[in-house]
Amino acid sequence: MTDDRLDWPAIRDAARRLERGELVAFPTETVYGLGADAENPCAVTYIYEAKGRPSNHPVIVHVAPEADLSYWTTDISDDARKLIAAFWPGPLTLILKRAAHIPNTVSGGQDSIGIRCPSHPVAQALLRTFKDGKGGVAAPSANRFGHVSPTTAQHVRDEFGADNPLVKCVLDGGQSAVGIESTIVDLSRGRAVLLRPGHVSMAQLEAVLGYAPALPDAEAPRASGTLDAHYAPATPVVLVASQELAQVLDALNQRGRRAALMHYTDAASAQNGVRLSSQADAYAHDLYAALRAMDETDSELIVVEAPPQDEAWRGVNDRLHRAAHDSAGILDRLLK
Repeated sequence: MTDDRLDWPAIRDAARRLERGELVAFPTETVYGLGADAENPCAVTYIYEAKGRPSNHPVIVHVAPEADLSYWTTDISDDARKLIAAFWPGPLTLILKRAAHIPNTVSGGQDSIGIRCPSHPVAQALLRTFKDGKGGVAAPSANRFGHVSPTTAQHVRDEFGADNPLVKCVLDGGQSAVGIESTIVDLSRGRAVLLRPGHVSMAQLEAVLGYAPALPDAEAPRASGTLDAHYAPATPVVLVASQELAQVLDALNQRGRRAALMHYTDAASAQNGVRLSSQADAYAHDLYAALRAMDETDSELIVVEAPPQDEAWRGVNDRLHRAAHDSAGILDRLLK
């Protein structure tokens, strides 16, 4: 999307709304975000209210490419500079030490802050217009807390409804290119720790840093989208290995159970089903739209063919396992 295709009146209106303390949903290359002025604690609390999000669960601050990061953080390490140079603008969030004057409403009361610079042209135009590019927009995904993230403007409208008093402005930037949330790397405690996998892979991070980021420990800061149960449709989700898929679907059918299917091989098919790509990036792009579509089929269960376990699929597997977390045991119950 080039500058001459941007809806500048809508973007300027959205920036004014942010400056007045209102919420604005906007597209990024990962998913759509629900944004507020990061320096306005009252506005940020509207995000938590609209989403039903716990107030101790931090949000990510989005900044323009020209932003002065020293305004937001007290420490920009060499590792942070390397990652910024390699992956910004893009789907990478860095957790850094929060500057004292930045309200802790964006960090869930922690002394750290999550920051990223999105690459979507609409997001960049909004961030450059808001406060003349000197502000930050706090924005988790534009959906109810724990639900499937939105990758189109219509998903946002479906999620909050036309009469929501807090979410009245939705900028439309088409379907998100990446389709799952940003990779999150913690640098607030020294060496890098991968808190959430995403489009930027562990191998890419290692190539830039010269070492592989560690995995989260008990002292890791809380970060967006890292609860055990997250990204879940209303319909229960189960992951089934490819070699067991046909047998499981046949058993459900024999018991009169209504199952929807998400698959990427020829292992099985179903009346209510969608086939996604066998390539990890393309699968990620369509994942949330597929979950939303299967959620509307009046099924008792969404059966997902378990993806490969290799590194390329780490982000997809992370989202699917969290989506299925609260559905443990549902398959056994339906088959009894």
